[in-house]
Amino acid sequence: MIDTVSGSETLPFAVQLKALLDQEARYQPKLCGLRIIETAHDNGLRMTVKLREFEVKDLLSLTRFFGFSAETFSLAVSLLDRFLSVMKIQPKHLSCVGLCCFYIAVKSSEEEKNVPLANDLIRISQNRFTVSDMIRMEKIILEKLHWKVKAPTALHFLRLFHSYIQDQVPGNSKMILNLERLEAQLKACHCSFVFTKVKPSLVALALVALEIQEQHGYEHFPALTEAVLGLQQRLSIKDGDLVCVRELVAKCLIEYASTKCTKPNGQRLRWIISGRTARQLKHSYYKIAHLPTIPESSA
Repeated sequence: MIDTVSGSETLPFAVQLKALLDQEARYQPKLCGLRIIETAHDNGLRMTVKLREFEVKDLLSLTRFFGFSAETFSLAVSLLDRFLSVMKIQPKHLSCVGLCCFYIAVKSSEEEKNVPLANDLIRISQNRFTVSDMIRMEKIILEKLHWKVKAPTALHFLRLFHSYIQDQVPGNSKMILNLERLEAQLKACHCSFVFTKVKPSLVALALVALEIQEQHGYEHFPALTEAVLGLQQRLSIKDGDLVCVRELVAKCLIEYASTKCTKPNGQRLRWIISGRTARQLKHSYYKIAHLPTIPESSA
């Protein structure tokens, strides 16, 4: 049976937070497996940090291509990292693993009517494996993850923290934190391997803390920082840990915004699609850069 994250937006903040925190540790990628990837040499025989990051960027492009939700992308990354941390795979199998994680996430998060056929996914991503290969790989992934699919992701925490802070600050300052911008920044962090070893709750809090830090001249800055401090205390996060991850986030966003990072291959992706799929897609889907631009702050 596929495991799910229980909870409802109508529940009190403390109840929602406890539910997420109770499951967070159980869904973390295995640190020992991540370290193997981190120390692997780029010889074409082992999984490396670079390969993982390129695969996640491709999943982000696919997410935007189909117009899928941020939940789908975050869940796909969670599934991929958890699987890579427990299984030593060869680089030649990575595209199949990544696409299967993406497909599992799509079927778990999107409406059934919007779920594409496996064959269309294969064609669009220009992979050379078959639907049968995907079916076999999907079963392996689910078995290795014990059929526990819907993990509490940094996106869940980010949205919960955003809602909490909005309730803590004066009414005329509620627009200071742009959730769309925060979610775009989180997607950039997902593309960086360094955050696979950080708890989702800490990544989310660091994103919020960084965004608020940049609003230091704002009238209600003290109220915002007080709200972040309250979250930090609830999560029992040390000052040093928050500062460290906040700096990692800042560095990641700077690198993500650079030309080199935004266009690693110096060209747009080119996908092969069937006529039927082409008719179903919006015109804007044909003009998607490799990585999306993070919206400017509305402040």
